[in-house]
Amino acid sequence: MAKPNYSFEKRKKEMERTKKKDEKKQRKLERGGDDAETTESADEPETVAEP
Repeated sequence: MAKPNYSFEKRKKEMERTKKKDEKKQRKLERGGDDAETTESADEPETVAEP
């Protein structure tokens, strides 16, 4: 019996997730250009260096 290839399944899931994320980003850009840019930057947390 063949051994399951878990890294292939992981890569496949990751590709599907990336594709879905890109499609969602594209829909947002088509809907309203300025909204998507502000939403995109809001997803990334800001790091503040404390003195």
